[in-house]
Amino acid sequence: MEPINDATDSALPHVVVVGGGFGGIKTVEGLANKRVRVTLIDQHNFHTFLPLLYQVATAGLEPADVAYPIRTIFRNADNVSFRHGRVKRIDWAARYVELGDGARIGYDHLVLATGASAEFFGIEGASRYALPLYTLADARHLRNQLLLTLEQRDAAVSTERHAVSFVVVGGGPTGVETAGAIMELLEICVRRDRLRIDMEQSQVLIVDLMERLLTPFPVSASAYAEKVLTKRGISTLLGVSVVEVSPEGVSLSDGTTVAADAVIWAAGVSGTGTVADHLPEAARLARRIRVNHDLSVPGFPGVWAVGDAAAVPRSPDSDALCPQLAPVAIQTGTHCAKQILNEVAGRETKAFKYRNKGIMATIGRHAAIAQLPRGPVVKGTAGWLSWLGLHLAYLVGFRNRVRVLLNWTWRYLDWPSGPRLIVADAETAEDLGPYEDIVI
Repeated sequence: MEPINDATDSALPHVVVVGGGFGGIKTVEGLANKRVRVTLIDQHNFHTFLPLLYQVATAGLEPADVAYPIRTIFRNADNVSFRHGRVKRIDWAARYVELGDGARIGYDHLVLATGASAEFFGIEGASRYALPLYTLADARHLRNQLLLTLEQRDAAVSTERHAVSFVVVGGGPTGVETAGAIMELLEICVRRDRLRIDMEQSQVLIVDLMERLLTPFPVSASAYAEKVLTKRGISTLLGVSVVEVSPEGVSLSDGTTVAADAVIWAAGVSGTGTVADHLPEAARLARRIRVNHDLSVPGFPGVWAVGDAAAVPRSPDSDALCPQLAPVAIQTGTHCAKQILNEVAGRETKAFKYRNKGIMATIGRHAAIAQLPRGPVVKGTAGWLSWLGLHLAYLVGFRNRVRVLLNWTWRYLDWPSGPRLIVADAETAEDLGPYEDIVI
């Protein structure tokens, strides 16, 4: 196709992409400077690198290190425009998207890349008291809660050290990575900031319904992860489920309770609370948007779904669904763009086939697990270096790559004071206490 240099040419097909995550960004990249008009809609004006959110939550990175302005990403794509806003509703028959401010944006093709939200499985108190980790706001909120807890313990009226307890629900990669980072945060706060925290009595606990950690990995990798976690003072409680979350902690299926200063929720995601909720039951599958093998949404002409929002078949010969992971979102976004261009050109669309490029999880410095499509599991320092390289490669923006690399290098050499800042915002101002009655 010939490139387009005029984004205002109304004769060209209009593609509206809802969501600026991995799937949405990759879809727009595939349509950039092609003979279509593209409008990307998102309630945030930045793209978030989700795999590193846990490092923001544990004061390892700044929020700006994992976020990048969407307008900057597509500054050289003349046919791409960005619209900052929240989608209020979609008129499928009239083919337009209505935003919260009342604006209506018509489309010829609509790509739903709305991602997912934390799945609480109907557990009592979980949505109210547990802290999810899926958005940049979640990460900032969790960081504030962790640091506030440590400061409150240090300020307690006593000359003794005080213990803290953090429970991580979910033994997958996110749960393991978060637990490891929380323990490192505790250690640095005690060693560098001289907070009066009793490390021997404190606990970081992972709770999971499965009988082993990191179930997508081989058993040997799970055993290695548990060994490293134990060595670093992180406990695991496997084969039990959480039945209730309260301000005091969690209640488990075996009848026990665990006191916790914070409960971090890393037990999975679903399409609940996204566009998937507003589709008919026949258009949903596993709490996601049902899609054909070419990623089009059955029964909705011109509509496509990618990434975590979509229930994507692994291959043309299988109805097994792809996991809700960044590599799937990236691959589906790229594939979707090609299929839209095929339809615009009058060609047949092709089925999506997921290419498994491996999975990784880190447990802290010098400890990570990398499962490649072929070959043995890479563990320890080699796995950790592989994890670092892959995440830097996929991080959006040269500036962000340099900042994160320098940050990791500096922390690796010396573990200096990092961004351990309690910053009030709309979601955490109440937690910081009242200020209006202070008299100086």
